[in-house]
Amino acid sequence: MCFFMLRASSKIYCLVSFISVLILLWAFYLYSQDSVQNRIGLMCNDNTAAAMKTHTYVVEVKRCSNKDSWSVGNLLMPTGLTYSQPNTQRGRTDVNCVTNWNVPLVWEGTFDPLVIDAIYKKTDPRVGVMIFAVGKYTRFLKGFLETSEKYFLTGFRVTYYIFTDSEKDIPAVPLGEGRNITVLPVPAARRWQEVVFGRMKWATITIDKQIRNETDYLFLMDVDSLFYHRFGAESFSRLSAVLHRGYYKKTERVDFPYERRPESRAYIPFGEGDYYYTAAVLGGYLEDMYNLVRYCYEQSEEDASNNIEAVWQEESHLNKYLLYNKPTKVLSPEYLWSDYDRVPADIKVVRISQLKKNYKEVRPNGGH
Repeated sequence: MCFFMLRASSKIYCLVSFISVLILLWAFYLYSQDSVQNRIGLMCNDNTAAAMKTHTYVVEVKRCSNKDSWSVGNLLMPTGLTYSQPNTQRGRTDVNCVTNWNVPLVWEGTFDPLVIDAIYKKTDPRVGVMIFAVGKYTRFLKGFLETSEKYFLTGFRVTYYIFTDSEKDIPAVPLGEGRNITVLPVPAARRWQEVVFGRMKWATITIDKQIRNETDYLFLMDVDSLFYHRFGAESFSRLSAVLHRGYYKKTERVDFPYERRPESRAYIPFGEGDYYYTAAVLGGYLEDMYNLVRYCYEQSEEDASNNIEAVWQEESHLNKYLLYNKPTKVLSPEYLWSDYDRVPADIKVVRISQLKKNYKEVRPNGGH
């Protein structure tokens, strides 16, 4: 009897021990899985951080936090629109219409105005135009605004952000539906270089402080210009830059007027470069324009702290930025010509042109 009781107790003990071992093994398995997952997570985080640290750019870009930023999205068009059939065999053959990074280089004859405007009007973007009218440059406001209302993005919502040191000189110009003016006071300048550098500074501050929720697409333009022909939605892209009229044909990159002094943050070595872009007209999505203007502002400030000024001020920093952060659309010199220059055969249309003026008379430091 005792023998059988001992055998039964032994079996129960063994069974309990076996179950206990199984429970311990299961607990150890769960613990090890958590540890592995945690280690994997840490490794992923470490690898991501390492990748972010090693994935550096020649030009540092700081993003603005606007997760709901506007974009064109799908290229939707209203039904029933009548337009000419596109052709794969005909077009401009006298000029190049695409860059070597495969984005459009826009000329008259490379798009259908009816189609492109219809597509973008469907997205109904809020367009901002920043212009600086400081000192005697207020005299150019009336002509700029009047011709802009006739030719610039007609039928779109447009706000002109006018930076000026003389609010009383803002002209009363009739504006179309959905178009308005916002006046932003800035200090007077002693040197014209302060005005051009100030554009990037005040553009950065204004985007940060005021217009982030007012504008989807932003242009920077020079006020001493007149529009002569339609300037439409074909100019839209994430970042659109305009070829400088003086260097777009046969200029070798070694002869571009880039900043060549290594001491400047705008420095571009000989042997590098795509095009030379003007700073007098540029545009893009608000976030992309913010990145550009903030970069130019910060780099010029760093130059100033080192007692150096880039050869062409903010235009030098702009060209450095666009060399390493390619524009998503390049606009031909149709989008900024000059009344000083003869119009060549490849410029079929002058859309906007800078006016002739006496720089010594209009600039605060006599043009120097």
